Amino acid sequence: MTLSVGDTFPSAVLSYIPYDAANPDACGLTQQLKTHEAFKGKKVVLFAVPGAFTPTCSESHMPGYVKHLDELKSKGVDIVACVATNDPFVMHGWGKANDVKDGILMLSDVNGELGTALGMYKAGQIPKTGPLRLARFAAIIDNLQVVYVGVETERGVSVSGAPAVLAKL
Repeated sequence: MTLSVGDTFPSAVLSYIPYDAANPDACGLTQQLKTHEAFKGKKVVLFAVPGAFTPTCSESHMPGYVKHLDELKSKGVDIVACVATNDPFVMHGWGKANDVKDGILMLSDVNGELGTALGMYKAGQIPKTGPLRLARFAAIIDNLQVVYVGVETERGVSVSGAPAVLAKL
């Protein structure tokens, strides 16, 4: 499957480490998030990056969502989530480095379950970089129904960036 507008978002189990406001420097235990349970009845903005701490992801993609988080929430978004194939500890560390606190859910698809279900692996990357990498994309999911998908076909961030998503809300 390749994710398309009108699709039901696939069921997958992802990992994350919850932000602890009482102890923000702590790195807690890994939790599981089941997309169909967490996203049901919610408006979700999910953006995927090829890798935490990588140049475009760290300099353009994530900062746009941090900057526009309040605007996204004011448009009725219940969950803003970032997903990559990095492990949950790396995603948690990247969230800390970007001061996302509990504003952006930092999800790990380390086993490739979501990427496989979405058909969203970055083409041709395995021989070049080794691990599986998700394609750079963003989706708006409303009660498990996909209402927007922006997949980057060139380097950089345009259709998957926060401004493009805001324009579709």
